[in-house]
Amino acid sequence: MEQGENREVFASLCQFLWMQGHLIPLIYDLNHEVYSGQGITLPALKALEATGLISVSPAGYVKKGFGQHTRLFYFGRPTKIRFLEEAGNQLDLGHVLLTDKGKARAQAVVNCDVQSNQLFYEYVVEKWLQQGLVVSSILRKQ
Repeated sequence: MEQGENREVFASLCQFLWMQGHLIPLIYDLNHEVYSGQGITLPALKALEATGLISVSPAGYVKKGFGQHTRLFYFGRPTKIRFLEEAGNQLDLGHVLLTDKGKARAQAVVNCDVQSNQLFYEYVVEKWLQQGLVVSSILRKQ
């Protein structure tokens, strides 16, 4: 994959970033249209991994140590998650993590070049609901 193609794929990847302390790409099922329709495929991700921007794991990643409640932000939109247990909870992060180099690049891309993807937002919320999590979107005062 050429450098320009990597740039385009990385910019596309940035529409799948959530914020929870730092930027986290939530890439769950590479065969799902929400990703593949935006050019996010395993070969594209492997090419980005070769550039040092991301890490890909077929087994997936999880973030551990959550209390009963947490908030994640999708393009500034707060979304609250309530886990079933009071402590010791974990959240499935999918198959991709940003490296430090990727986090720096993603911050620049998110700040100027990328828009949110409502279908992806709904896909993630539905995935969390299927896992038994209670999810609520917090409306901001206008």
